[in-house]
Amino acid sequence: MSLPDNEFGTRRKRVVVIGGGFAGLNFVKRLDLSAFDVTLVDRNNYHSFPPLFYQVASSGLDPASICFPLRRELRKRHGGRVRFSMGAVEEIDTAGRRVVTPLEVIPYDILVVAAGTTNNFFNMPELADSVYTMKSTSEALRCRNDILALLERASIAPTSDERRRLLDFVVIGGGPTGVEIAGAIGEMKRYVLPREYPLISQDEMSITIVEGSDRLLRTMSEDASAAARKSLESLMVNIRLGANMKEYLPDRNRVVLADGSVLPASMVIWTAGVTATPFRWMSDAGEGKPTVAVPPFVGHGGRLKTDAYCRVEGLEDVYALGDIAIVSGDPAFPTGHPQLAQVALQQGKRLAANLNALTAGKASRVRAFSYNDKGSMATVGRNRAVVDLKHFRFHGFPAWMVWMFIHLISILGMRNKITVLVNWIWAYFNYSTSLRLLIQPSRQPDNNDLGAFSEGEESAGDS
Repeated sequence: MSLPDNEFGTRRKRVVVIGGGFAGLNFVKRLDLSAFDVTLVDRNNYHSFPPLFYQVASSGLDPASICFPLRRELRKRHGGRVRFSMGAVEEIDTAGRRVVTPLEVIPYDILVVAAGTTNNFFNMPELADSVYTMKSTSEALRCRNDILALLERASIAPTSDERRRLLDFVVIGGGPTGVEIAGAIGEMKRYVLPREYPLISQDEMSITIVEGSDRLLRTMSEDASAAARKSLESLMVNIRLGANMKEYLPDRNRVVLADGSVLPASMVIWTAGVTATPFRWMSDAGEGKPTVAVPPFVGHGGRLKTDAYCRVEGLEDVYALGDIAIVSGDPAFPTGHPQLAQVALQQGKRLAANLNALTAGKASRVRAFSYNDKGSMATVGRNRAVVDLKHFRFHGFPAWMVWMFIHLISILGMRNKITVLVNWIWAYFNYSTSLRLLIQPSRQPDNNDLGAFSEGEESAGDS
């Protein structure tokens, strides 16, 4: 089976890519620009590294260390031949073959949707205004600022009860992100609190991770789950398994679980689920035409259903990559591939190779996507990590070293790599960091003309 025949004339095909995350950027890097005119659209002007958002949230890394300007990356790779458009995509008109942002309308011949995911609150939309999330750099930075603000307030609180009320942290979700942020805050409790906040007792700070299944890291091996639990317990993190959150009462600082039990919570960090970044899809050109609320090609979790060649079902010249896609045809993953960076990177590479082959008249080189699972990993603080490879599993210090190496080489930019390495080495020896700075953005002036660039959540990419 091959992709549909495409007759490429003298005019180069216009390719529009939505999302500058792992999938979108890797696709653009490998596309033959002698055959295509490419426009990359993202609501931010930088590529971020979602696996390390939790380190920003816990003051381990500066936001600039895990972000890289998209224009610089595109110029470095393609000499400025890729057009970058900053804006949040509001509408995709498949009949008119155009993408609409608040500031412009971008025509396309080929559309690649790689916008990643956003937070899934499981029919509790009110949580969007009350819990802390980590699907973007800005969300992680907000989390960091408010953790530091609570510590500063607690340090001057007159009573132990007041300090306890301020320092009850609850993490919802026991996947990799939940385990990592709970472990990072646990390290702050165990090592930072006695050194920098001597008036606060460790007993006055509580960290609880809540997971609905019977173990942490349920997508990894049981050995990894057990090692993660042991590491979190050593960092004085409370673990509640088989528990689901029913509601959060922010005015009363309470989390109510499904079994009726109540947890005190001054800050709730939500890592329990994701859903695909939503778009308004138009199937008819022109104003006043009806919009399909849920098109037939939108599947579970809002993900776009594609065939084995990443083509969105029922749409012509529209492809989906990374976390936002459910690729059919892989017997090893009948319900879709895991929403991991490796899947996004491999899909971007495969689709670029396929389109390059078609433009060169070499349809025989077109291949269906096949995921090469290289394993998974998570870290639970300094010296603590778990790694699951296809035929080998390990944890502890060796796993932590592997985790550091893999993440370090995956970050864009040599300056970023050096900055992250220096921060990690410095923190390893003395747990001291210059990043625990409480810098709040000014609210003035309020320039509404710039709101179209930055309002809403940033595209999280593929993590």
